[in-house]
Amino acid sequence: MRSAFLTTALALTIGVSLVAAASADAAPASAGAVPGPGGTAPAASPGAADRHHHPMKSFDLQAHRGGIGERTESSLASFSHALEVGVSTLELDTQITKDNKVVVTHDRKTNPAVCADTAPAVAGDPAYPYVGKFVKDLTLRQLKTLDCGYQQRPGYPQQVAVPGSRMLELHQVFDLVKKYRAKKVMMNIETKVEAGAPQETAPRELFVRLVYAEIARSGLSRQVTIQSFDWGALMAMHRLDRRLPLVALTNYDFLQVGQPGASPWLGGIDADDFGGDFVRAAASIDGVVALSPNDGFPQGGSINDPNFRPYVTADMVRRAHQRGLTVIPWTVDDPATQQYMIDIGVDGLITNYPTRLRGIMADNGLRLPRQYRPHC
Repeated sequence: MRSAFLTTALALTIGVSLVAAASADAAPASAGAVPGPGGTAPAASPGAADRHHHPMKSFDLQAHRGGIGERTESSLASFSHALEVGVSTLELDTQITKDNKVVVTHDRKTNPAVCADTAPAVAGDPAYPYVGKFVKDLTLRQLKTLDCGYQQRPGYPQQVAVPGSRMLELHQVFDLVKKYRAKKVMMNIETKVEAGAPQETAPRELFVRLVYAEIARSGLSRQVTIQSFDWGALMAMHRLDRRLPLVALTNYDFLQVGQPGASPWLGGIDADDFGGDFVRAAASIDGVVALSPNDGFPQGGSINDPNFRPYVTADMVRRAHQRGLTVIPWTVDDPATQQYMIDIGVDGLITNYPTRLRGIMADNGLRLPRQYRPHC
């Protein structure tokens, strides 16, 4: 059974004519209108009187890196906690080590805010200390020496730090999902290829091939979606397996709207050929079922801040739905902004605080994901 990504996408594809009819009275936006910096004003969010009347439907609650705001990120503790809180999707990032192992970490360079050195992997290791070096230049054995839960991450005062957390391999997340028998939970796996600085991560084709091999080996491919800011990596994954659903990430700046030539992040696509429209550009990629844009400007702001301008608007959602695509913005932690996103009809949210978002979902009458417990 697919997650809310595919269930909703199929329902939307069947109901495209209904969506179009429902919006026929609205003034259509220009294909080139992009609500980015200096762009058009977003559609207004429904008022309070319109809230809390959403039909009971699937809504994709994605725990960002397992829920950074609640547990040490990208750890067994964070992913276990998210499963027990009750999420529909575990969101996670991958990198490739020097010895071609797939590890679960957001940062291409080992981050001193997250990980601390403990001891060299072997006596006299010339690569030691390891913190501050690129993951691609370190072996799994070297990376496993790091304590990636040694402190509460700055900026997340509610996070419960889990000292002694080691960098995970991707197969350990698969094993954890099996341990919890979480057959309805998806894993939204990001191939963290650094298209803007390709020398800082493993080569795209190798990166994608190694991640795909782990997915195929796990036997859980039906519980996997692949996301990337590097749309070339999405295309490469589609060549390996056309059945894997793809998610196009963007932070708007990566589209490089109005700049000469194609952005290195878009796999050869020039956003200007689509009027700078993220929806149309991403929809041109075979296998893409979902769009995952950043929330707005400044990133991670609040809809209640007069200086915040949403990138995700009701018009963006409507146009995505007309193409049978779901919309899952990132990374939305502010309760008022979460409510705005629900009001304009997004299909899910990526958040650092899954417990908080469950509360907002409950207030809106949205179906809550199942809570799981581990099995021996």
